[in-house]
Amino acid sequence: MNPFYITTPIYYINAKPHIGHAYTTMVADAIARSRRLLGDDVFFLTGTDEHGQKVERAAQKAGLKTEVFAERIAASFRQMCGDLNISNDDFIRTTELRHRRASQELWRRVAANGDIYKGDYEGWYCTVDEIFVPESQLVDGRCPTCGSKVERLKEESYYFRLAKYQQPLLDFYDANPEFLQPAFRLNEIRSFVEAGLQDLSISRTSFQWGIPVPDDPKHVMYVWFDALTNYLTALGFGSDNSSRVDRFWPVVTHLVGKEIIRQHALYWPAFLMSAGIAPPRRIIAHGWWLMGGAKMSKSVGNVARYEDYVGVFGVDALRYFVMREMPLGQDANFSDEGMLARFNADLANDLGNVVSRTTTMIARYCGGVIPDSPQDARDDLDRGLEKHIAIAIGAVKEHFSAFQITVALQATWDLIHSINQ
Repeated sequence: MNPFYITTPIYYINAKPHIGHAYTTMVADAIARSRRLLGDDVFFLTGTDEHGQKVERAAQKAGLKTEVFAERIAASFRQMCGDLNISNDDFIRTTELRHRRASQELWRRVAANGDIYKGDYEGWYCTVDEIFVPESQLVDGRCPTCGSKVERLKEESYYFRLAKYQQPLLDFYDANPEFLQPAFRLNEIRSFVEAGLQDLSISRTSFQWGIPVPDDPKHVMYVWFDALTNYLTALGFGSDNSSRVDRFWPVVTHLVGKEIIRQHALYWPAFLMSAGIAPPRRIIAHGWWLMGGAKMSKSVGNVARYEDYVGVFGVDALRYFVMREMPLGQDANFSDEGMLARFNADLANDLGNVVSRTTTMIARYCGGVIPDSPQDARDDLDRGLEKHIAIAIGAVKEHFSAFQITVALQATWDLIHSINQ
């Protein structure tokens, strides 16, 4: 059995999940299920990212201890997996002891390679995205990614020698043209790296809700150094048993939203190179769900709750809608009208007609038992349909292998239309 490892991003717990989180999880689940059906040995990971100043502030706003707040919101993401029939093999929380061990082990390896040093940092910090933003990239004094206000921070910090990895990263991108998909996203990252890299601040002292830096507990790790390590934690990195790391890490696929490409396709490979670990095999970046023409955002409040749509349409109808509606790498609109149209046209009319017609005919003409269909009894219509079925199965396998689920569903619906005809 061929190993296959797929991950969702671990979800930030400053608020409960919405349809954007549900979408990424359902797509990863569909990919995992397809690989199991094809006979692969699949490991599928999802979970929650629970550290950082944003969580600490959200807990304060809710009037709860940070630990209690984290437990409560993490439980809602676990509940989402159950509600959506997700087949994940593990659920990682970055507040777990195993994750602290793994993160500190990665830090030690990077430090042993001479790539961490202490200094002072002053700059503009976006609490929403948990990143420092160069002044030249600010848009009207706001973060260029999420549009939130930034804060001026100055504190002692550990630095990662990111600039050292500019050329190794460019060489890696050239040698692995399918590392980041769609391809235009890799071109964006390559252009960013070619413009020059600065060393990265990877610790904070202004708050304590994080993983302590080894041998210097006054500092907590930069949330992305901590969070990205989760993909290794779940395989046993930092423990006495690394067998799953050896088996699954070389074939890992990270499924992420386009807003966190830089962290996954730039910072993460650099951290891993420094630690002597191979970068991930593949990163797939999907687009944003738009509502009313704007990106769904917990901070803005224009979010759709997956529970509402499951309650009206059912889990499978919701899964179908989001995977049919958003082509890989592109943005898509989420609306009640769009959901209802897909439900009525595709599921009720197209698929519903196939099911209704075939079951009615089996009941009416065959005593409720599917009859045998010997080859010599088949006519040209039968043989034409057999051929279309074989083509559809081949197309679905091909498109799922390329993570083009929308196209695979189109091939499926071409077959349904043919059967209806």
